[in-house]
Amino acid sequence: MLTLKQITEQTDIVLEGLEKRHFNNAKELVGKVVELNDIRKKSQAQLDRNLAESKKFAASIGMLMKSGKGSEAEQMKEQVAALKEVNKELEAAMTGAENDIRQLLYTVPNIPYPDVPQGTGAEDNLVVKSNLKECTIGRDTVANWTCNPENTGTEVPHWDLAKKYNIIDWELGVKITGAGFPVYIGKGARLQRALIAFFLDEAHKSGYTEIMPPTVVNQDSGYGTGQLPDKDGQMYHCEIDDFYLIPTAEVPITNIYRDVILEEKQLPIMNCAYTQCFRREAGSYGKDVRGLNRLHEFSKVELVRIDSPEHSKQSHKEMLDHVEGLLKKLELPYRILHLCAGDMSFTAATCYDFEVYSKAQERWLEVSSVSNFDTFQANRLKCRYRREEDGKIELAHTLNGSALALPRIVAAILENNQTDKGIKIPKVLVPYCGFEIID
Repeated sequence: MLTLKQITEQTDIVLEGLEKRHFNNAKELVGKVVELNDIRKKSQAQLDRNLAESKKFAASIGMLMKSGKGSEAEQMKEQVAALKEVNKELEAAMTGAENDIRQLLYTVPNIPYPDVPQGTGAEDNLVVKSNLKECTIGRDTVANWTCNPENTGTEVPHWDLAKKYNIIDWELGVKITGAGFPVYIGKGARLQRALIAFFLDEAHKSGYTEIMPPTVVNQDSGYGTGQLPDKDGQMYHCEIDDFYLIPTAEVPITNIYRDVILEEKQLPIMNCAYTQCFRREAGSYGKDVRGLNRLHEFSKVELVRIDSPEHSKQSHKEMLDHVEGLLKKLELPYRILHLCAGDMSFTAATCYDFEVYSKAQERWLEVSSVSNFDTFQANRLKCRYRREEDGKIELAHTLNGSALALPRIVAAILENNQTDKGIKIPKVLVPYCGFEIID
């Protein structure tokens, strides 16, 4: 969440950023936070004065008692008792203001970086790079993007290919659980396992430490990374235990550093994890949920970094390069989008999406979002670091990105590599799969 310092000392910048995000009631909400902070500060100041006065009274009472002035001492004791009652009210007002401020700040999204494009939705995102050789890339909006791979018109969608080669069974998933929980079979399961191993090995080569975290988290972890309260309805909730199934490994991995003070020399911390991910995806329908396009449970390898403010932009670039490298090795047609302010997640200060092309569907499918959250998550988490130069303790920056989410990668592999003989496996995956073709 935003810090009180940002709200009170950089009010105009905050309001400008919220306006860029098209966040409703920004002025009213920020004004309420400022008002509550004034109440908190005034209550604290009066409480400090009262406590100082009480100390003086305590010293005076002792002297009066020694001097035999018991009646005067008793009168002063009554004044101290009255101050204690006032102090209780001041403490209650201060605590109430602090709690109200926190609850309000939980509802305010992050402030976008200055270079984040203007816009209200996906059509305003900017295409900044693609590996399609025939394209000349500028900073063009998705709405104006016309450069797609050529289709023959005979491409078969991945859900039909999966059925033809008996590698994914959606009906069986419905029987066991429900829609959005596919069952991978034979070479389909082996392809999944191969992709997971490949992504983890590539992360290891890049210096990431692998973590195997829980896939259920408590409420504090959900609030720590910003999924709660913003995405409350999208997370699967185990009500009896008050646990949540994770929507991404970002949640448990980043929460490792909740309430932690790191040393600057430890930064950047680089972790990766493979987990199953769970999302209710309420409100999704039509072509968006066909086949592997949108699932309730899926596999994903996630990258998480904790870094200093001075180095986090470099970390972000390195993460982007890493994800791009994976797509190059998989030989998939891809493009990179710089998300506009109106299409970014609640917590991101800047975000780039990677999309692969689905030939049969003739559409681009998101497979990774790589975000820098600045201090937004760290402030919630109380994730800090001690500067080497002066020992000062500062909020860290947090970053994360998918490297990669499997379902749409599998869909793209099936659709882009289909031949008359079967589905060709990308060369880089053959050693992991143990086969060259799905037939």
